[in-house]
Amino acid sequence: MDIFDNINRLASYALATGLIEEEDVVFAKNRLLMELGLDGFDGMEKAGELPRVEKGDLEAILSEILDYAVEKGIVKDSVVYRDLFDTRLMSVFVSKPSEVSAKFWNLYGKSPKKATDFFYEFSKDTDYIRRYRISKDVKWKVETEFGELDITINLSKPEKGPKAIAAAKNMKQTGYPLCLLCKENVGYAGRPDHAARGNHRIIRLELSGEEWGFQYSPYVYYNEHCIVFNFEHTPMRISRKTFSRLLDFVGQFPHYMLGSNADLPIVGGSILAHDHFQGGAYEFPMAKAPYERMLLIDGFKDVECGIVKWPMSVIRIASKNPERIVELSDRILRKWRDYTDEGAFIFSETDGEAHNTLNPIARFRNGKYEMDLVLRNNIATEEHPLGVFHPHAELHHIKKENIGLIEVMGLAILPGRLKSELSELSKALVEGRDVKADASLAKHADWVEGIRARHPKIDVGNVDDILKREVGLVFEKVLEHAGVFKCDADGRAAFRRFTDTI
Repeated sequence: MDIFDNINRLASYALATGLIEEEDVVFAKNRLLMELGLDGFDGMEKAGELPRVEKGDLEAILSEILDYAVEKGIVKDSVVYRDLFDTRLMSVFVSKPSEVSAKFWNLYGKSPKKATDFFYEFSKDTDYIRRYRISKDVKWKVETEFGELDITINLSKPEKGPKAIAAAKNMKQTGYPLCLLCKENVGYAGRPDHAARGNHRIIRLELSGEEWGFQYSPYVYYNEHCIVFNFEHTPMRISRKTFSRLLDFVGQFPHYMLGSNADLPIVGGSILAHDHFQGGAYEFPMAKAPYERMLLIDGFKDVECGIVKWPMSVIRIASKNPERIVELSDRILRKWRDYTDEGAFIFSETDGEAHNTLNPIARFRNGKYEMDLVLRNNIATEEHPLGVFHPHAELHHIKKENIGLIEVMGLAILPGRLKSELSELSKALVEGRDVKADASLAKHADWVEGIRARHPKIDVGNVDDILKREVGLVFEKVLEHAGVFKCDADGRAAFRRFTDTI
C-alpha cells in the first residue's frame, strides 16, 4: 500500500466506526495530508477512494503510515515517537470534549450502561485504548484455597527504549500537565516523557458535591477498566470523603465497582500525587469470596459486617443505606490509623512516620451497597526493606512491584519479561536443564527446584499447565505476605483483637 492508499483506508476506518460522518471525509483526509507534509493526492482518482476496512485493520494501517513517516524523516524510529505521531493522526477524527460529553449524558438518560458502553467503544475506536496491544496480554486463572485468582502478564504498556529515555531526561520539565491524571491531558500532544493524549476525552462527574473526571485506562487490565480522578491535582488521601465519593459513584453507575489505592508509599499505587479511583465492569476474585466470620458492631446492628475469607485482611460492610456504610467505614479507618499490636508486628507509626491505611472498594450488589476495607501497613525493616507486608524476597523473581488495588482484589499484573522467561523455563523443565547456567533464568532456580520436587513427571504435554498453576500459587503467597493478619490461628486471633476495638 502506498501512503495515499493508507490515508484513504484510515479515513474509511474512521467513517466505519462512526468517528466521522460522510461530510467529514474530505476534511479528515486533508488534515492527514497536512500532518504527513503532503501537498495533495497523487491524482484525483485516489482522492475519491474509500476502500472497505475492518476494525482489526487499524494496526496495519497505522504501522504502514508510521513506516512512511520514519522513512521520510517525519518521525524518529522508536516506540515512543511512533506512539506520539500515530496519536496525532488519530486525533484528526476525535470529536471535541463537549460533543463527546453531550452524547454520553444523553445516553445516560436512557441507562448508565448505554452511556459507558458508548464511551468504552469510543475510547477503543479512537485508539486511545490500543486493541491490538491489549489482545497480546497473557491471561489465565488458578484455583486456590481462596477461590480462583486471575493472572495476567501485561504486554500492552510499551517499554521505553534507551533513546527515548535519554531524550526525556534532557527535556525541559514544563510541569504541564502536572501528571498523567490531570484534566489538562485532554487533547495534549505529548512528549517523550509524557504520553500523547490527543485522542483522549473525559466525562465530568459530580461526586459528593465535588467535580471529578471519568475516563478509561489506556492499558485495560480488566474489562472496562476506568479511572475516576479529582479535577484538582490533589494528593491521595483516604478519608470519610473517600467512602462517600465511592458510594456516590456506584449509585450513579451500579453496574461498575470502584476502589481506591492506599495513600502511603509501598502499599499505595503508582500515582500518589493525584487523588483517583479505579473501577469497571468486572467481578474480581475478592468480590466472590464469602464471609469467614460475622461481626456485630455497637451502634451498627442494622449493618451487615464481617471478615472476608481472603489472604489479605478484609472487612466487608453492606447496607441499603450508603450513609451507614460511610459512618462505619470512617470508624474503622480512624481505629486502624491509630492501631498498634506489637505481637502482630503492627505499628501505627515509627519515628513519626505513619504506617496504617487501607484500600476501600465499593460496589452495588443484590439491592445493597457494599464496601470492602482492606487493611494495609507499610512498615519496612532491614530484613524486608521493601516492606514487611509486601512480597518477600523469595517471590521477587515473579513479583517485586507494589501490591496495589487491582492485585489486592485478586488480579495479578505481572511484568512482561515473564512471557519469555516462562517459555524458556518450560523448555528447561522438559529437557532437565540447570537454569542456574542461564543468566536470565537463574533467579528462578530455587522455584524450579521446588516445582521439580512437586511434579516428578514433567513433559511437553503438561509443563505449561504446571507453570501456570505454580505462578498462581506464588501470587497467592504474594497476597498472604501483603496481609497484615495472617491466615493462621495467631493471625486470626490478632484480627479479632483489632475488630474488638471497633
